[in-house]
Parts: sequence; structure tokens; C-alpha cells
Amino acid sequence: MEAIETAADLAAVGALLQIAAELEVDHVLDAGEPFSVAELAGAAGAPEAGIGDFLDALLAAGLVLRAESPEMFQTAGDFEERRYQAGYLSWAFHANAPFIEHATAFLRDPDGAARIHSRNGRRVAVSSRWIGNRAFYPAAFRLIAESGAKRVVDLGSGAAGLLIELLRESSERTGVALDISPAASDQARQAADKAGVGDRMEVVTRSIESVAEDRSPIEGAEVIHAGFVLHDVVNNPTARTGVLRGCREALAPGGFLAVTDAVPYATDERERRFSALFTYLHATFMKVDLPTEREWREAFLSAGFSQVSCLPHRFPGGRLFIVSN
Repeated sequence: MEAIETAADLAAVGALLQIAAELEVDHVLDAGEPFSVAELAGAAGAPEAGIGDFLDALLAAGLVLRAESPEMFQTAGDFEERRYQAGYLSWAFHANAPFIEHATAFLRDPDGAARIHSRNGRRVAVSSRWIGNRAFYPAAFRLIAESGAKRVVDLGSGAAGLLIELLRESSERTGVALDISPAASDQARQAADKAGVGDRMEVVTRSIESVAEDRSPIEGAEVIHAGFVLHDVVNNPTARTGVLRGCREALAPGGFLAVTDAVPYATDERERRFSALFTYLHATFMKVDLPTEREWREAFLSAGFSQVSCLPHRFPGGRLFIVSN
């Protein structure tokens, strides 16, 4: 396929799925179950006629197919892969729209611009989920599942999607979802109950930094995972020492720390372009300096860990650090 056709295809899919997200029907499509026009219209709070026109576009694009039952529809077999690809466009252009649209304002007065132009939290969450389901978490899921760990802690767990899947994978596994957001904690509880694992997952609403003083939520964990939440800790010498040492001391014998995060300006040809955007937006507009691979390693070793290995992610610039005593 010619490059221009590839670009057109990605643009079309990205726009259609972003419309679905703005209509708030993305969860219906993401479920992978057959649905009707009425169900889609009900989720959107929009007239069936208008939703029917939108559904015609999804059908024509091949993102949705007619189901066996009359008047029912379902997503196409390659929907998840196309959604994953669209996630990069969604994150770049929609989740970070304020930075792009008001770039001059942010460069002239970063603090003032940040007070006026904030990111849409739902857009950030949607795009991160679209990318993450295929790029952030599969490597961590495989690593933890294959380790046979029976007790897993996820730091900065959000709605606890990774942890819930790990609990579903093994009925003998228990877990702790720790996040500072009460809203995320509520979502995690609801999702765990819906998945039938609520009795095996403890939800703790606290900051990651708090484990430096009180290790009780992570004590005895066979695996502690942290996904895209430890870069600030690594850049803060005081927090770094307390949190990472707390994790090391809390781990059960033979346990390990698994950190999913990113390094700045990855140079591999596969990664370099998106990594450049990701690094620049974080450093310039979000005031987040991503640690280099060397800085990650030094942080783990200085906290007393003795073994550090690093695996690349499908996500450009993403890395999975596996750290043990």
C-alpha cells in the first residue's frame, strides 16, 4: 500500500473512532458484543436516525459488520488492531489538543496557559486505553502470569484493568490496586465486582509516595507493578529512595518489581518519531522529564536492588524493567 493510502486509512479510522468516543458509545464497541441501533443511541443519548447514519459510515469503513440476528451489529475481527492504531492519533491530536492549539501561549507563559487550557481527562483515558490494551500491558501481563505470582500489587493502578485480568487468569491470585484518585478507586471496585474478582482484590486509595512510610499495602507481594507512574519518583531523590527501597523491602523472597514506563528520545528507527513527540510533549507542556534507561538502572541499584533487566515494548519508547534483589 502506498504511504498516502496508509495515511488516509489511519485518518479515517481515527476520526470515526474519535467520533464514537465523543458520542460516548466507545464502551459499546469495545465490549465486542452484538448491539442494536437503539442500544447505541441510548448510550449516546442521541436520536436513532443520526446514530443510524453514523453506523452506516462504520459499516462502509468495515469497522462494524452485521450480526447474524436481524437489526444487530458487531465490530469487525480486526477492530482491536485498528483501534490500537487509532489510539496514537487520538493521544497525539485529541488528548493533547490544548498543547497543540495553544502552543505559543504555553511557550510564553507555561503556568498561565496551564491554568486556562487543561487536557480533557476522558480523552486522555480513552486514547491511553486504546494504545495500552495492545502496547503498554501485554508484556507485563505475560511476565507476571508466567511467573506464577500469587500476590500482585499494582501501583498507580487507575481502574485496575491489568490487575483484574491477572486475577481472572488465576483463581489463586490476589491483588492490591493502589491509586491516589478516589474516582479511579471506585471504578476499580466496580470493574472488579463486574469481572467476578472483587473478593480477591483490595483497593487502596493512597499516593505511591506513601509506601515509603507505610509498606502495609505492598507487604509480601510477589510482584509489584508500576505502569507509567514512577518517572516522577525517579526524578525526585527523596521520593525515589523511600519508594523504591520500600518496594524492595516489602517484596516476598524471590519476588520482583516490574516497571512499565518510557525513556526519552528513543533512537531506534521503529520508535524515534513517536518517541520524539511523546518526550517533547511531556518535557515541554507537562513538565515531566523522562529518565533515561541508565537513570532508571541507577535508581534501582541505588535503592538496593541487585538485578535489573530491560525489555522493549511495542509502544515506541516504552520499556519494561524487571528488577529483583
